[in-house]
Amino acid sequence: MLKLKALTRLTFLGAAVAWLVMVFSDVTVLFSDLKGLTPDVPLWLPRLMLDLYVICIFYYYKFKIERDESLNFTDLLWRVFATGLVATVISLALRLLDFLLGSTRLSSNIFFHDVEYLVNLGLLLSFLVAAYTCWKRLILYQKSKWLLRGWLIFEIALVVVLLSDNFKITLEEWLFTTVTVLTGLLALVLSANMKWVAFLNFRQKWTSLLLLLLSFFYLGYFFYTVTRFSDEISLQSVAFLDFRNHSFNIYLFSFVMLYSIFSFLVILFNLPTSSVFEQKLEEVVNFQRISQSVQTEQNEESVYKILLESSVSSVFADAAWLEIKGEQENHRLQTYQITEADARKIQQHLNGRNVKGILEQSTDKTKNLSQHLSTLKGINYRSIMAFPVSVKGEKIGTLALLKELPEGFNKEMTQIVSAFANQAGISIENFRLLKEAIQNERYKEELKIAKTVQKSLLPDKLEKDPAFDISAFSESADEVGGDYYDTLRINDHQVGLIIADVSGKGTTAAFHMSQMKGIFHSLAQQALEPKDFMVRANQALKYCLERGSFISATYFVIDTQSRTIRYCRAGHCPVLFYQAHEKTAGFLTDKGVALGMVKGKDYDNYIETNSMPWQSGDVMVLFTDGITEAKNGRGDEFGLDLLKATVTELAANNPQEIQDRLIKKLYDYTGTEEIDDDYTTMIVKFH
Repeated sequence: MLKLKALTRLTFLGAAVAWLVMVFSDVTVLFSDLKGLTPDVPLWLPRLMLDLYVICIFYYYKFKIERDESLNFTDLLWRVFATGLVATVISLALRLLDFLLGSTRLSSNIFFHDVEYLVNLGLLLSFLVAAYTCWKRLILYQKSKWLLRGWLIFEIALVVVLLSDNFKITLEEWLFTTVTVLTGLLALVLSANMKWVAFLNFRQKWTSLLLLLLSFFYLGYFFYTVTRFSDEISLQSVAFLDFRNHSFNIYLFSFVMLYSIFSFLVILFNLPTSSVFEQKLEEVVNFQRISQSVQTEQNEESVYKILLESSVSSVFADAAWLEIKGEQENHRLQTYQITEADARKIQQHLNGRNVKGILEQSTDKTKNLSQHLSTLKGINYRSIMAFPVSVKGEKIGTLALLKELPEGFNKEMTQIVSAFANQAGISIENFRLLKEAIQNERYKEELKIAKTVQKSLLPDKLEKDPAFDISAFSESADEVGGDYYDTLRINDHQVGLIIADVSGKGTTAAFHMSQMKGIFHSLAQQALEPKDFMVRANQALKYCLERGSFISATYFVIDTQSRTIRYCRAGHCPVLFYQAHEKTAGFLTDKGVALGMVKGKDYDNYIETNSMPWQSGDVMVLFTDGITEAKNGRGDEFGLDLLKATVTELAANNPQEIQDRLIKKLYDYTGTEEIDDDYTTMIVKFH
């Protein structure tokens, strides 16, 4: 840290000294030109000092900005804004001095104007290099090999241009045009890298737009200022440092302006989707809150409160109530941003108009009852949407959401709240069953409850597609297991698959499995890249899992259009892939750290998206460690080699037959049906 601070100060001092020498040498040459004398300093010295100033400023910002890992995206834009603001204030102060001097001899002195110009030139270059350094960090966010190579080529090109300006290397016109076009195309390609924009929320995007607009102002102001001085002084000295005659300055100015424009446009066009992304993220968080309520809350009323708050925030409702059916006609009513009297008034109004539906708790059809509120006096709400809350197939209550606008709910909102109500029903069911378990046989009943919940989390049916068949099997070692698998149709030609293993056993593992299911169904339908899916899943889980708990998982996206598989492995068992045309099988052992193990923001550094093609007859076997770690009477494990040999032998069969014979061989190998760890497999065979 001390060394870095010392280098930062040293480069700043070097830039200051280089600028002072540049000013002295340029003024000396200008004086000699005006007097018709031979300059006492070499004509190349001002140019050399300008290059040295740029290099020192570059390393100054490299140490101060590029090495500062604490800066986020908006912090970088603030650095550009702050640098431009300081430079502009200093420049405007000089213009004010000009104004105050009026028509005095000093105000018309060519040397005074030359110093003014060099001050503005130094400020402009400082601002450009600062912006360049910040743009570099933004461009290289989630960097790849080709991106690093492209940026290295671009920087080398800038260095070559800087040196050619200093040594006055004149290129043929066609060669100069070719170099300019190629550098411009490379800058254009690099500027198109805008992955960081997707991670800005709505407020950050508006802030970024304002900062970029101010950056445009700084660039325009300084370009006008140095151009005005250049037109005034360029005819007086042969060594004048005209900004426009230095290709490096023009290249740097153009690149900073280009990326600023790209950033502004991309952020501007992403503004309409920001609220949607934030809403989806809030839905995931709210779904987690309801899922976690079994672990974190002490009674049913806490679940009711979470359900009301989550439902209202997710669909932007103005109020809500939850009526829980009690014994006889004694129904409890919990309200949110509405009085119980107003809620009862709305109920009576609907009952008086003979409205049939959910408010009677006699049907499972979700209805939008908005049209029935138009004649209700004294109440501002004009939209209502109601849902049943069920436990074990029995309706125990009604959730009603209200809006002041007519027809304020849509189909997507009904799906969101319906999922919340269903999950709340599961949470309430868990509370009630858990209470029974404590009163009777606490431990056994608890395991039975969790087993019921776990089984309900595994899919009854897997996704079907003409391009492949899927078969899955799962058996828990205890009443409750922590293995999870699922499938989800993303679009017409993409299907998402996941297999996961929660650390530990018992009800805690089952509840974390419930959280994983909610996250999978919320994120997979957004058509994310596998790596992005894992990053967001880790972000959602890292605060939910207690210390020492984690979830290993592998997420796949099967694309039937391109006949490829994209996947990301987060600390899970390697995938066995059998290639039919070569009649060989191997394991996909890619890097990846389990979800919940990395609490910081750099989890994306520990995982990667991989891609591979598939052909007709290929077989992909997903499994948990219970399969390979199963032991026989001598204590020998089933192992990866025996698994590979078994699948290779059975690869000609369909997935169900492969699965049945694999599991049978596993039980034959162990010699018992009492297993030590969960057995879970998912077998995919491609057509």
